[in-house]
Amino acid sequence: MNRIPRSVFFFIFTISGFAGLIYESIWSHYLKLFLGHAAYAQTLVLALFMGGMAIGSWLCSRWSGSWANLLRGYALAEALTGLAALAFHWVFLAATDAAYASILPALGGEVPATLFKWTLAGLLILPQSILLGTTFPLMSAGLIRRYPLEPGGSLAMLYFTNSFGAAVGVLASGFFMIEKLGLPGTVQMAGALNLGLAAVVWVLARGAEPAPAAQGGAASEAASRAPYRLLLAIALLTGTASFIYEIGWIRMLSLVLGSSTHSFELMLSAFILGLAFGGLWVRRRIDSIGDPVRFLGIVQVAMGLLALATLPLYGQMFELMKAVMNALAQTDSGYALFLLSSHGIALAVMFPATFCAGMTLPLITFALLGHGEKAIGAVYAANTLGSILGVFAAAHIGMPLLGLKGLLVAGAALDVALGLVLLWRFTDAPRLRMFAAALALASFTAVLAAVHLDSFKMASGVFRRGALYTESDASMQFYRDGKTTTVSLMDFGASRSLRTNGKSDGAINMDPYGARISDEVTMTLTAVVPLAYKPDATSAAIIGIGTGLTTHTLLGSSALRSVETIEIEPAMAEASRRFAPVNSSAFADPRSHIIFDDAKTFFSTHNRKYDIIISEPSNPWVSGVSSLFTAEFYRLARRYLNSGGVLVQWFQMYEIDASLVASVLRALGENFPDYAIYAATGSDLLIVAGDAQTLERPLADVMAMPGVARELRRIQVDSIGEIELRRLGSKRLLAPMFLSYDVPANSDFYPYLDLHAAKQRFLQGSAEELTGLLSYSIPVASLLEGRAKSRSVESKIDGDEYLDALELTRRARYARDFLLRSNPPEPAAIPRQFQKDLELIRARLIECRDSERSDIWFHSLYQLARTLNPMLSVEEAKAVWERIDRSPCRSRLGSNERQWIELMKAVGNRAAPEMARLAEALLALPSDLPTGHRQYLLAAGMAGYLAQGKRAEASVLWNRYPEDADYSTDIGLRLLYAHAFELK
Repeated sequence: MNRIPRSVFFFIFTISGFAGLIYESIWSHYLKLFLGHAAYAQTLVLALFMGGMAIGSWLCSRWSGSWANLLRGYALAEALTGLAALAFHWVFLAATDAAYASILPALGGEVPATLFKWTLAGLLILPQSILLGTTFPLMSAGLIRRYPLEPGGSLAMLYFTNSFGAAVGVLASGFFMIEKLGLPGTVQMAGALNLGLAAVVWVLARGAEPAPAAQGGAASEAASRAPYRLLLAIALLTGTASFIYEIGWIRMLSLVLGSSTHSFELMLSAFILGLAFGGLWVRRRIDSIGDPVRFLGIVQVAMGLLALATLPLYGQMFELMKAVMNALAQTDSGYALFLLSSHGIALAVMFPATFCAGMTLPLITFALLGHGEKAIGAVYAANTLGSILGVFAAAHIGMPLLGLKGLLVAGAALDVALGLVLLWRFTDAPRLRMFAAALALASFTAVLAAVHLDSFKMASGVFRRGALYTESDASMQFYRDGKTTTVSLMDFGASRSLRTNGKSDGAINMDPYGARISDEVTMTLTAVVPLAYKPDATSAAIIGIGTGLTTHTLLGSSALRSVETIEIEPAMAEASRRFAPVNSSAFADPRSHIIFDDAKTFFSTHNRKYDIIISEPSNPWVSGVSSLFTAEFYRLARRYLNSGGVLVQWFQMYEIDASLVASVLRALGENFPDYAIYAATGSDLLIVAGDAQTLERPLADVMAMPGVARELRRIQVDSIGEIELRRLGSKRLLAPMFLSYDVPANSDFYPYLDLHAAKQRFLQGSAEELTGLLSYSIPVASLLEGRAKSRSVESKIDGDEYLDALELTRRARYARDFLLRSNPPEPAAIPRQFQKDLELIRARLIECRDSERSDIWFHSLYQLARTLNPMLSVEEAKAVWERIDRSPCRSRLGSNERQWIELMKAVGNRAAPEMARLAEALLALPSDLPTGHRQYLLAAGMAGYLAQGKRAEASVLWNRYPEDADYSTDIGLRLLYAHAFELK
């Protein structure tokens, strides 16, 4: 047996670690779907994962000594783990579906529901965790039996290989495997690896193992000097400290690197790499260490002081990230360098202390080997049990009560205290003891007195644009390290911004006479749009409180009897109160109820149905948020809507691209009969989903609701027409276009949005092309839907700065009046070039001055038509084109020019047959028109055919002009292509 090199087993254990961390990573993904916020899921998964391994290790410490072949036992544990992984997805689906459908509603209360959910989560992953917990003791003891020389080296190398595999596994699953295989395929791939390892080890482990031998030398001597229970307590408490560090560092680094899923994976990998290389370093030294307990004491003190040193180092990480963001180009290669830099920053913070932590477990185990094989499992069990204590102490006690600085200081103090206890009790070196104590005292005094975490830097969101705030930029009104996120409230002049982990989640101008902010428009309309569809709604639920403005606006409806706002982080509601009086109804109105819970749990537990559900999530690149944009979430939301009820969701168009929006809308379309999309601003969509009968009704005049009308006037919306103008289209119109992006529907188990959103944040991507449909040069939406502009919108200068369609409507109205009136209006806030175009058209085509110079006026008329036709009603546009038609100079124009004017007139009149005929004729003429002009003709022709239901003719036209048929940068052509070719 000894002819097989130990390195073979080290390699096997590397693969085992790779698979093991895939489980932890994937289980976090799964359980955050069931438990809610990612922070809660990660806390529980860590606890269950470590708890299960503690149980497995403890069982090995009790019974493995009597087993004849430990490596065969290891193979059996790997095999059972693999089989469980193959079945995990289907078991998870069956269990959680049953929980949501029947068990949680039957429990009825928050406490029993929470206990049930945590119990079920434990049952889902605890058995596999117990099996994984047996692997290290079984492999370690099995190798020590077969290779009794250098037992400490074997322990340290196994610790290194397993940890190194784990560090690679978390990166491989997060960056590659989930995208290619989805969550089910990734966990099943890990299961296949376990089964393969089991088969290999079963074959290699043939033959009896030697009986466990008593350890001699340093291990025996150390065992006689080091009390068994004391070192187990050290293993437990240093595990507690290590996971206090992990929870604290992850929160700290989230404010530097961002709180995306990929950022968490980079942080976790950095943490584990430190552990791995600590084990590697001590491997060649451990068997020659004369006094491992003394050495352990030194390592404990060093680890605590290095952890403490991360606090003064932390402030420099913001400056480093600022430099990184300002140096990198917003490209794919720039993003790769951003990820590498983020990993480097995480390593700079975590690696020194975790390097020490990686030595502790091999040292403690080696020191206790004289007590027999049971020491391996017992030490591992104690350490993992301590990890559980650290997770819960940090997440649920330390973070809320002590804050980040206090939490890290507490963890460091624990490690230093453990080291000093060891040095004082087991070291005859008074100078070393005094030096360690004095150094610790000086270090803690210096950090507590001189190091202050800069809340301005921490609230800056430096990972987004590379900017850092100071006291000169803003004033800090609120700062709190909550259980799930760090919440801050900053005043930039009169503008008050609510921020979570450095990312702004809403802002309001607190000056009642000041200019509104785009967020105010979106948050107000998020409440108003569903009321326009359901003016008689009596019940509503809002997911996420934000600034509280949406809740406040919704309560402007006197018909509503109850509005339940579900918020997972209490610190968010506390900060939101500081937006009063702008959001006063959210906290003062007796109909308003604020509940602190996960939305999915709350809905399932209370089993209530609503007329309106509003989802106001943060940006989808934030870890856990993307689960509110999945097919499974939409299916759940529909379950809790009354008949005729509507779901409304805010979706940001910045730091994202259109393909990701398409993935979400595909998921929504699979679960709701119909939806309509509105542009609250140029960079914010409001998606309304419900049944077709509800969404086809005309919008109710919400201006008749006094409380709602007051909020609308505050954002300078004065009529229901200004809301209707924001409508992009319905599911029937837009769903084929979203299919053209060729992306999968976003799902909890195939999380396309979560995997790609963080990259778009770095690239500063934008999907604002979608809102460009409102002002596309050909009114394709109204032609394909058969919807006319039903209500006029008053022209005004104020109120249009956040949506191009409003500004272009004002310009179109001005152009109409300029061309039709004998005394043209004054050009208030009209761009100079637009004014020149109008003056040229009036002079050449209406007053007939130099009309033969078409090269000058034709371009002006073309630009006017692109603005006028989509933004005016048929009647308004018709008046303008008839005025040009009646001009005496029309007869002087060439046939080509007359055809163009006829086409523009047909577009304005929505005369589909004429549009198709004239566009075909003009495209067929030999010309040197720019690409944009030819694409205008192609769009006009296809829209004309499609409005008549002639898809075949539209597709033939598309195929006839392939050089012009490029929809990659033309949203209107993309929409027309999707309808012409009936994408489904």
